[in-house]
Amino acid sequence: MRADSVGIIGGTGWLGGALAQALLETAFVGAGRLFLSNRSGSHPLADAGAQFMTNNQALVDASDTVILSVRPEQFSALSVDASGKRVISLMAGVTSQAISAATGASVIVRAMPNAAVDIRQSFTPWHCASELSASDVDYVQGLLTCVGTASRVPTQDCIDYLSALSGTGPAFPALLMTALTRQAVAAGIPEEVARDAARGVVLNASQLLSTTEPQALIDSLVAYKGVTAAALQSLMNAGFEGLIGNAVQAGAEVARRGM
Repeated sequence: MRADSVGIIGGTGWLGGALAQALLETAFVGAGRLFLSNRSGSHPLADAGAQFMTNNQALVDASDTVILSVRPEQFSALSVDASGKRVISLMAGVTSQAISAATGASVIVRAMPNAAVDIRQSFTPWHCASELSASDVDYVQGLLTCVGTASRVPTQDCIDYLSALSGTGPAFPALLMTALTRQAVAAGIPEEVARDAARGVVLNASQLLSTTEPQALIDSLVAYKGVTAAALQSLMNAGFEGLIGNAVQAGAEVARRGM
């Protein structure tokens, strides 16, 4: 349990709420030292020890670390003075400079979790341009790993790029599963069977990658020159890797120019 108090503006949304729940359940923050803001001043998380406030400035004043978990388009309407506070932003496309100018904070951490916070399996990259002590790095890393794994990255551009890669969470696997299912149905496979087959590929068989190096697996399958090799070679010949690169770059450009 940490001695610092934490305030989450937007702490009852899906992202802020999942983080708040994890901070309490892992005892990263003690009961009574986690502050959440919402209009009503109440929420089921209060039963777990969170303190609720209707005033964002009061939340900031009570907190050592302030987490901004609002939609990027809502940020311009947020008016708080966070001078002297550590601010962690979970917003895509809002730069550290913009956050500092709006809040007066000098230590800004930009972090980009994804929807897997709900099951505490998010990968969360984070960046801070300020010099941080080893204890500050440990604190930020510890807070973010309450909902999965986290890594510090060297630039804000990395955050913008990863907003469109890891920040998309289940989006790419969902697209792949949907495509596999539809193509199987089009080929005459019963829909229920098609769904089960696609789920087996995306959810079940992919777990092998937790212990196998992906490129080594691809190389071995291509070398075998069987059914799987033919399917893989067709995708590679069609420029699959380039299509993925273009997709991530398209998302990253949205983050870079601001949302």
